[in-house]
Amino acid sequence: MLKIFIGLVVAGLVIALVLENYNTAKHPKRSINNSNSNYRNHHGDIFYNTHPYPGAEMDNIFWFVQVSDIHISRFQDPRRITDFEEFCSETIDVIKPALVLATGDLTDAKTSSKLGSQQYEVEWQAYHNILKRSRVLERTKWIDIRGNHDAFNIISLESVNNYYRKYSATKKEGSFHYIHQTPFGSYSFICVDATLTPGPKRPFNFFGILDQTRMDELSILESKSLNSNQSIWFGHYTTSTIISPFPGIRQIMSSAVAYLCGHLHTLGGLMPVLHSRHPQGTLELELADWKDSRRFRVLAFDHDLLSFSDLSFEEWPAVLITNPKAAKYTNPAVEPLGRIQSSTHIRILAFSAAQITAVYVHIDGKLLGEARPVKGPLFTLKWDPMRYTKGLHNIEVKVEDAAGRSTVRHHEFTLEKDVSLGFGFLQSFILLTDHYILARVTFVFLVLVNLGLIVTFRYLGPPALKDSSGFASQARLSLHLFCKTNTLYYSSLLFTLCTAFGPWFIGEMIDGHSGACFAFGVFIEGHLHEGSLTFVVGVLQLVFFNIPLTCYLCWSMYLRCQGNCFRTHFRRAGRVRTLMVNVVMLALLLWQAYSCNFLLETYGTTACLLSPLRTWALVLGLLLIRYAWTCHPPRLRQFIKSSHPS
Repeated sequence: MLKIFIGLVVAGLVIALVLENYNTAKHPKRSINNSNSNYRNHHGDIFYNTHPYPGAEMDNIFWFVQVSDIHISRFQDPRRITDFEEFCSETIDVIKPALVLATGDLTDAKTSSKLGSQQYEVEWQAYHNILKRSRVLERTKWIDIRGNHDAFNIISLESVNNYYRKYSATKKEGSFHYIHQTPFGSYSFICVDATLTPGPKRPFNFFGILDQTRMDELSILESKSLNSNQSIWFGHYTTSTIISPFPGIRQIMSSAVAYLCGHLHTLGGLMPVLHSRHPQGTLELELADWKDSRRFRVLAFDHDLLSFSDLSFEEWPAVLITNPKAAKYTNPAVEPLGRIQSSTHIRILAFSAAQITAVYVHIDGKLLGEARPVKGPLFTLKWDPMRYTKGLHNIEVKVEDAAGRSTVRHHEFTLEKDVSLGFGFLQSFILLTDHYILARVTFVFLVLVNLGLIVTFRYLGPPALKDSSGFASQARLSLHLFCKTNTLYYSSLLFTLCTAFGPWFIGEMIDGHSGACFAFGVFIEGHLHEGSLTFVVGVLQLVFFNIPLTCYLCWSMYLRCQGNCFRTHFRRAGRVRTLMVNVVMLALLLWQAYSCNFLLETYGTTACLLSPLRTWALVLGLLLIRYAWTCHPPRLRQFIKSSHPS
């Protein structure tokens, strides 16, 4: 009982720490010695640094655009290309951003079956031609970076298949620092390139990796950005899908107001909005994909306060309220939030392909007035912020254009220094968890449990049969029967050890370049990519094949002990239950067969044939099932008799 109590206490502490980490409703505690201290020393108190403040003039403001996961494909959805060209030519022309960030997965690089991966030059040519025909590079600064799809099946950056170097606008691999100069200061944009080199075929580059060299480079870039008014970090991967050494990528970017990324594609529509705040205070803003969702983002720095709006293609008017900014997306460590309280005007950016005819502003449900155009897309309305100094307030803006369309945008704001809104637990869990660590711990735990059970029951004494009717007693007897049968025991033991330590498959990880996949990483011609998605695959393998196969074999041996064979156990052991058990096992065998086909499509015939985890495991599973139902019954009766002498 003492051990159980200690275990519960430890588990409670772990859960409490996890929940504390995901509590984004409060601003994180900060040390006066952290990297943001340089910024505060240079600018004074961030909150009360109010000059200059938002007013009625077109000053101290610029805006930019982010688009992500474009996935131009030669096989799928031709409208993806035509819509993107319209976006580059018409949408960008309407918004007129100072720069555009295209945060990875510019092309799809997937075969027609959607299983394999290959760099297709025609996709890159299509992307390049769109930029060229739309002349978007002449109208704005276009920064496009690589995503994991852009690095599929590429052995090195010098490879002829690295079409990013030939057809992108930036043509710059690795992390870099771009400084946007304005009359009112400079703004840093730091790219985080965590793509893998060499880049294996899918799916084993779903996680990005930053080694110590790359982290040192980013630290240098971060130091250089401290002299800017504000800094934005951007990359393809979410920080939760980046492997990085201590102190971690989130700590390195802690002086940034926000990190912009893509990659997760709204998780198939389950999470259309994925935003959170790092423990260090930096906002992490994942953007839904262009591929299926046709989403993009407009962001603005207005008097060094960052605001943004996630928008849908061809939905006009586009509206962005820059003052007062949303309370949920404040970063008081680096933003001069006191400027909102000292401002004289509400400020709104309104974009439309047609002329804007009206901009109405409501606060807390009351019409404040109609905003007036200043210059370009900026509209302002005089207000008295002293009326809203306490608590949270809701601002709502309705914009109408000459085409009869209207858009309503609203958010909550506050003028109090220590009031903040939090993000949902699920959003924060997805974006703030280092999932490769979680997968690694889960994988090791399952392996140890699996090995521990079969080894323990192998050497335990025979069970007593005084009460064999309960589920627990039947389970113990089943495990004894399984573990005392040499063929089943040693096969299961070696299979589990192979899952944990052995190669999962050997084949062409990149076309023309062989390698091997293990739980702890992927080897490609002398390079080792640390395990990440491999642990996720390992967990799925254990949960949906290894462990269920062991359970099914134990159950089969228990029925054989009672004198059943495969045909008779349907009648004697209950039709419904036995049918369900066999259907589930058949489904898992089919899943394993599909995994073999997936391996064949992604890594080729050699990998499929030399795969202990997939192909060999399927054959082994079928042989063990056959053995369990056809092994000589006297062995079982002899075991029961010897275990329970009369």
